[in-house]
Amino acid sequence: MREEVEEISMTKVLLVGVDTGEEPDFEHSMEELKSLAEAAYKEVTGIIVQRMEAVNKAFYIGTGKVAEVKEYAAVCEAEEVIFDNALSPSQIRNLAEELDLPVIDRTNLILDIFSLRAKTREAKLQVETAKLQYMLPRLIGMRENLSRQGGTGGSMSNKGAGETKLELDRRKIEHRISELKKELEEVAANRDTMRKKRDRSGVPQVALVGYTNAGKSTIMNRLVSLYGENREKTVLEKDMLFATLDTSVRLIHSGDHKPFFLSDTVGFIDKLPHGLVKAFRSTLDEVRYADLLIQVVDFSDEHHKQHMEVTAQTLRELGAGDIPQIIVYNKADLCAPENLPRCMEDKIFMAAGQGIGLEELLRMIKNVVYAQYVETEFLIPYEDGRVVSYFMDHTTVKEQEYREDGVRIRTECSKKDAEKFRTYVIS
Repeated sequence: MREEVEEISMTKVLLVGVDTGEEPDFEHSMEELKSLAEAAYKEVTGIIVQRMEAVNKAFYIGTGKVAEVKEYAAVCEAEEVIFDNALSPSQIRNLAEELDLPVIDRTNLILDIFSLRAKTREAKLQVETAKLQYMLPRLIGMRENLSRQGGTGGSMSNKGAGETKLELDRRKIEHRISELKKELEEVAANRDTMRKKRDRSGVPQVALVGYTNAGKSTIMNRLVSLYGENREKTVLEKDMLFATLDTSVRLIHSGDHKPFFLSDTVGFIDKLPHGLVKAFRSTLDEVRYADLLIQVVDFSDEHHKQHMEVTAQTLRELGAGDIPQIIVYNKADLCAPENLPRCMEDKIFMAAGQGIGLEELLRMIKNVVYAQYVETEFLIPYEDGRVVSYFMDHTTVKEQEYREDGVRIRTECSKKDAEKFRTYVIS
């Protein structure tokens, strides 16, 4: 799927980080902040780091460092200053006053990226909800930026939004959040209806999860193009953080009567804003209701173990920590190209972008989701032909015989189906 090319002017930014010694890998966190800024179409013109035992409650950085940041921002012509962690409302207000520049924290930066990536109505509603909830306690000191932060419109129209009084701003935001929640409830209800329909079909549900930019969409597209019911229905894939936010579900059917639904979900990242997780709850429920999770890991990234820990933590927060998993070490060709693919129980080293390991991954998925299937023999009277049709469409029929008293079928089916049609079982 191609992405429409838009001309976007790059905003020059200065990155500021505080190393208190608590961060497992502070340098990696700053590198990731730079990547996030670039994903938001911002040009990083400078980076300042301060080492402190604890952050300053008033300014996050030390009071003496504030003047240095202001001076350096002028030298590198920064138009915004981005901080590496979440800032309190008072810290944002104090820093904006002292620096005389817009101040953005990591949470707001990620929200900006999600705003840029949101394409569907559901994603736009979810992002706007999260942004407004982030803004609500931070109105003081950022009113001049209100129209830029306001999202997709509605009651929060751009016209004069940054000029209204504080209490009016607050009431308008609260009203808009209430509107958004009602719209999201309708969207969530539709999604829930579709999910229940898939569940009634008896077809296993598999979800791709993992750190952002690990290759989930690439795996989705390769499997869809090779084995999908609608092979042209690919999703956006691009080498960037949060290339896509929309959860897509596709039926994978390789012709052996062992289909499964495959969903591609939004990527995770360290310090993913709680408001986003909450706003995207209905979308992420595709993970919670899956029979199997495919955790995609960028094996070529030296920080992949840390990324796996973040993924595990996020899955626990979603209530999906106990769902069976297959670990896909993707992009393995970039660091260990020999003998690919390599399968080890519930792990596979592969390179989806090169088409390496897809057949093996498909086999592993089916071995897990169809592990509880049993070979059963049924005798179905001719008047119950719909049952025969069901078995032909949803199970692997090993043998079929037309007898005087009905159709004898020996098939591999789920224990659920065997129980459902137990009256036809030949003992």
